[in-house]
Amino acid sequence: MHISEFSYELPDELIAQEPLADRDASRMLVVDRQNKGWTDSAFTSLPTFLRKGDLLVLNNTRVFPARLPGRREGSGGQVEVLLVREVEPLVWEALIRPGHRLKAGAAIIFGDTRVRAEVLDNPGNEIRQLRFDRVESLQQSLDALGQMPLPPYIRRPEGGFVEDRTRYQTVFACERGAIAAPTAGLHFTSSMLEVLRELGVEIVEITLHVGYGTFEPVRVEEIEDHEVRDESFEISPRAASTINEKRQAGGRLVAVGTTTTRALESAADSSGVINATKGRASLTIKPGYSFRAVDSLLTNFHLPRSSLLLLVSAFAGRDLVLNAYRHAVEARYRFYSYGDCMLII
Repeated sequence: MHISEFSYELPDELIAQEPLADRDASRMLVVDRQNKGWTDSAFTSLPTFLRKGDLLVLNNTRVFPARLPGRREGSGGQVEVLLVREVEPLVWEALIRPGHRLKAGAAIIFGDTRVRAEVLDNPGNEIRQLRFDRVESLQQSLDALGQMPLPPYIRRPEGGFVEDRTRYQTVFACERGAIAAPTAGLHFTSSMLEVLRELGVEIVEITLHVGYGTFEPVRVEEIEDHEVRDESFEISPRAASTINEKRQAGGRLVAVGTTTTRALESAADSSGVINATKGRASLTIKPGYSFRAVDSLLTNFHLPRSSLLLLVSAFAGRDLVLNAYRHAVEARYRFYSYGDCMLII
């Protein structure tokens, strides 16, 4: 299939620029795969679509302030670095803008010269490598200097908004390592989670550190050629056991987000049993994929021609998903990271 078959028109004013005052105040479009239709609802109505014995799986990754404004040593030219992942102590993969000007050996200074990094490779690859000088409490220094890595479609003045430090983070985030939020989880409040527990819904946390693979543009014409970069994930033995027990008892597995879905499907065997796993998720989910574990999906609205839209289309069918998206546009839903959500049942 051609990537152009996963496009839709979206007015700029529907791209949510700020979170709502209340996390759980979002609208929710409920998409029914069996009946090929949808219903307008609200996130606060989520408990009415779940039942005792169901299993809700959350991604508890925590976003760190991975966007670092800096300057080139010597010339003082401005440089922006987005840390992607640490490959060994002090060495990071990163996106560097403007990266085409920086050759191996170039140095970047962050803050008041207390943090310095050297570029290890020459231009050519989109993902570059940096080695930071050994300084005391490098992580603390980077956290103090860094900004939350908001997507480029969310426009912020230099320095960003302070509230993004908390609102671009789920209430259950605890495992540091993501460079983007698992945005379907942003709608949850502690009170909503308690309501679901009282209903008899089991809640399990797993971890997938959202990396560049999640939002890297699809650069191929035919989706069969697209591969998503691997990302670090972990499903503990306890989480795997709980998931398998609830599913064997007839409970539905409701994945909160595409990243949770990727982790679960990466750990599932051919019969749908989830294996405790710690490693790299390299699975690419696109139309034609047969789901083995996930029964229902709560997700935000995603960019046209994106790997996330491919995943959602694989789960619910391209035509149904795009028709639902067109309805969401007409009904003035809010889109993307700080936007509304969709529950696919």
